[in-house]
Amino acid sequence: MNASTQVGWRGLPYGTALEKLSPGYFALVMGTSIMSVGFHLTGFEVLSEVLLVIAVIAYVVLWVLFIARAAIFRAETTSDIRNPEKAFAYFTIVAGTDVLGVRLVYQGYAGVAVVLFMVGALLWFVFGYLLPRQVLMTRDGLPILARTNGTWYIWSVASQSLAIGMTALRPHFDGEARWIGIIAVMSWSVGVALYIGVSVLVALRIIHHGVTPAQFEPPYWVAMGAMAIAVVAGSNIVAMESTPMVDAVRDLVSGTVVVFWCFAAWLIPMLLGAGVWRHVLNKVPLTYVPTLWSMVFPMGMFAVASINIGRVDALPVVESIGYGALVAASVVWLFVFVAMLRGIVLMAIRQRHASAVNLAVS
Repeated sequence: MNASTQVGWRGLPYGTALEKLSPGYFALVMGTSIMSVGFHLTGFEVLSEVLLVIAVIAYVVLWVLFIARAAIFRAETTSDIRNPEKAFAYFTIVAGTDVLGVRLVYQGYAGVAVVLFMVGALLWFVFGYLLPRQVLMTRDGLPILARTNGTWYIWSVASQSLAIGMTALRPHFDGEARWIGIIAVMSWSVGVALYIGVSVLVALRIIHHGVTPAQFEPPYWVAMGAMAIAVVAGSNIVAMESTPMVDAVRDLVSGTVVVFWCFAAWLIPMLLGAGVWRHVLNKVPLTYVPTLWSMVFPMGMFAVASINIGRVDALPVVESIGYGALVAASVVWLFVFVAMLRGIVLMAIRQRHASAVNLAVS
């Protein structure tokens, strides 16, 4: 598609919004789905099902928008894939697919979930090799380390989400238990290794290049969310029925998930303090941006992680913390969701006004 055609698309209603669609918008599905899981685990089925419906609608709509953007604005999509600050946000597609699949398993739609997990596994494999290669091998002359940010942690989250999907499928596929166990342990292990690697890169970026208040965006919360989802995936692996691979790592995983939960909990005050530093001390406006969903998901995942580990390891205090975290995550979800709807309404009003002006001029 040539440049003049793309200019024509930008002139259509919402064309510019489609062009600028955030690569990480599937975090909306991630955040809403994990909140639905949290309410399901705590017995609030009506709220859980309402959120499930919202997640499904968002999932379908976002796929349509992403495919349309890739077809119409190929240059912009390619640029995002090669941009160290944006490329890894595409892993939200993988994580959103898997977390939604997990919630559908709980709802009794195991067949639909199997399809989603297959899609998630395929995308995890393709993106896991394609995106790092595009970022690291396709240079634009600017330093990569200086542009390493919180979205890189979503690579780890995507891997852990596949592990959770496999643990959710295990009761429904006894004949394939061995392979499900292998994939679950493998994706959990890869996710842990990726977390360590990304953490080193982010630390080096902060040490050598610093982070300004404007640069400390919501995706940095994924540093905590990646640990929390490792806890959920790990505790689910510990609770899985016997397979050779699961039995080989059960004791190891059981010990590490407690450590991971403690580290995730330790990160929360640091991230809250960074938010005060960003918005209160340095006056960065708190306005709606799609990356806010990258803050909702970690909070919801920490709540689910706390509830899971509290039940699996018989830690009632940790489970109680999970209930409190779920309440806090609900408030944040509602704030971000209302802000998103407000932004959509304002965009529609501006679009209608612009169309009226163009009509009057013509």
